[in-house]
Amino acid sequence: MSEPMQPPQKQKQVADRDRDRADRLASDLCALAGPEWHQLHYGVAVSGGPDSMALLWLMATLLPGQVWAATVDHGLRKGSDQEARMVASFCNREHIPHSTLRPAAPIKGSLQAAARAERYHLLDQWRGANALDHILTAHHADDQLETIVMRLNRSSGVGGMSAIRSRNGAVMRPLLHWRRSDLVGLALENDLPFVDDPSNSDDRFDRARLRQALTSQTILDPAAAARSAGWLAEADEALDWAVERLIASWPDASDIAVIRNESYPPEMFRRIVAQRLRANAAQLAIRGGSLEGVIAAMHKGKRAMVGALLIDPVRGFEGAIWRISDAPRRKLPKKG
Repeated sequence: MSEPMQPPQKQKQVADRDRDRADRLASDLCALAGPEWHQLHYGVAVSGGPDSMALLWLMATLLPGQVWAATVDHGLRKGSDQEARMVASFCNREHIPHSTLRPAAPIKGSLQAAARAERYHLLDQWRGANALDHILTAHHADDQLETIVMRLNRSSGVGGMSAIRSRNGAVMRPLLHWRRSDLVGLALENDLPFVDDPSNSDDRFDRARLRQALTSQTILDPAAAARSAGWLAEADEALDWAVERLIASWPDASDIAVIRNESYPPEMFRRIVAQRLRANAAQLAIRGGSLEGVIAAMHKGKRAMVGALLIDPVRGFEGAIWRISDAPRRKLPKKG
């Protein structure tokens, strides 16, 4: 990596800090990818912000020749193409393979949600095309705190409060216990080019408004919140593990249409219902208030409808056994 022009003593201090940070990142990667982490190849999602530029710098320092970079340009705002070119220029200077990824069609629907889904889709395609083992993103502890508070405002349960997961399929987020200020400091010390995404301060978006509010507060500790989110993620996985084994113990476990309730705790039963519904309709997403409404109807002995599925109580076992079936198709009115 090229050295910024600084006095020798300053260069040594920065180099020492970078080595400490690289060692810290190595430990985080080992925890996520396993003991063979140093033999893998990684793609880094780089927006051009200080967080992702710092992650790219650290990864290229830690694993030279094993790191690729990609910038997703949705074309949603003026200047996004210039930011992608800035990242490409930096990568060319540092001999890091770089690609700019663009959607094949304009983003539709909820802008931020649709852009996020398309971003991960493009990154996964790019990862496969380059035979990379993992995609790394630069989400950090401050991002985690923002997400936790947003989930609190939505009355999220255990799963929702685990917020940003450190690993989701091929995507890994090794910086969830790092502070934004540490990453900005690294970028400044090493004279890394970076830009601030205007959407981060755009009051039209909930996260931007929340970020501004959290920046000025000192009561909530992002690092502590990140640790709590990690433990909640472990609790969420443990509950799913228990539910899978509970269902496997049923005498009719192989019949995915059956739902049983043997006085299970409410959280366990919620997960049983959600798991059985997904087993019958993999794309079905039901949670929060919608799931509570379905379960309330079930407990009252009423038929519940979820998407294209029906849940009916089994006669003689009201409140204990239900069956899932396909809802009848609606008859179209006859043409006159």
